[in-house]
This record gives sequence, C-alpha cells and structure tokens, in this order.
Amino acid sequence: MSASDPMLLSQRIAQVCLFLAGAIAVFGGTLQMYLGQPETSPRLDNVHRFMGGIYLMSGVVGLWAAATIRQHNALVFLLALTVLVGGIGRVISISKVGLPEPSAVWLGYLVPELVLPWIIIAAQIVTNRAISGAPN
Repeated sequence: MSASDPMLLSQRIAQVCLFLAGAIAVFGGTLQMYLGQPETSPRLDNVHRFMGGIYLMSGVVGLWAAATIRQHNALVFLLALTVLVGGIGRVISISKVGLPEPSAVWLGYLVPELVLPWIIIAAQIVTNRAISGAPN
C-alpha cells in the first residue's frame, strides 16, 4: 500500500478516534496544568500538574500519530492502551472514593476512555489484515 492509495475505512476510523482522544488529552492536560489541585498539599498539587503535563503531551503524540497514521502500527496500539489504562484508573478512583461532581462531566471523560481504545484496536487489526493481504 503506497501513500497515494486511498486510506482504508478501518484506518480512517482509527485515525478519527486518535484525533478525538488526542484532542481530549490536550484539552484535559492543559486544564489540569492550569488548575492544578491547590486545595490540597503542595505535594499533591505538584503531582497533579506534572500528570497534567504528561496527559497534555500524550495528546500531542496522539494527534501526531493520527496525522501520520500510515507510518504507524505498534504506536497505534500503544496509544489505545494508554487511553484504556487511564480510563481504568478513573474506574478504580470512582470505586475507591466515588464519582466527582458534576458526575456528567466525569462520565463524559470516562466513556470515551473505555470505548475509543477498543474501536482503535479493532480498526488497526482490520487495517493490518487488509494490508498484509493486499498484493504488493
């Protein structure tokens, strides 16, 4: 498959999901770096803002991977798993300390983090099968 060939639908689906996840991470990471967690100890605020920076830059990597998706395979899977593990972290937090308010906002973060990775993974598997089965 060459760069001039039309993109497979499965690859376009993974690309759109990566753009969405990347945009969410850039927005969320920027917000967390700005807001921090000032109502707690300096240690927790420091960790919160640090993780906001990690979240922000993982979003940048996700956006870059989406824009250059034809050049990636393992990275697509790793980014999907990154989002999924983040969502699992939210589930653990909710089970331990409860759902933050406003609950609709936090569920709005959680649902894509648990759903998008599976769509990305499935689409990338379909893409890999289509590319490996395509004549050279």
